[in-house]
Amino acid sequence: MAPAQTRKARAARRRSRRVAASGSDLTDAEWFRILDAWARCAYCGADGVALQKDCVLPISGGGRYTLENVVPACRSCNASKCNEEVTSWMRRRRLDEPAFLRSWVEVIGAFRAG
Repeated sequence: MAPAQTRKARAARRRSRRVAASGSDLTDAEWFRILDAWARCAYCGADGVALQKDCVLPISGGGRYTLENVVPACRSCNASKCNEEVTSWMRRRRLDEPAFLRSWVEVIGAFRAG
């Protein structure tokens, strides 16, 4: 195995252990509710692209894969944000942080309301 592949494999195993230890409990049904609620990248608004699960509060910062902490992100935003705090990352990327936060609060409120 090449050194880069070995590093990737080790990183993937570490990430799997962190996710398992975080107590994440997002179900497939909840993920589909999130996708329906947002219908686009939560950060940049990209529409018609494949969306990935992204933790607003990263796993490395104590976040978990839960209904209230996961948003759909395009590949570019998810890779760029990595494990950064969302608001400072959005400011640096010059994305509409207030619009994201308003939408996030609305979506979470809708989830809590049923």
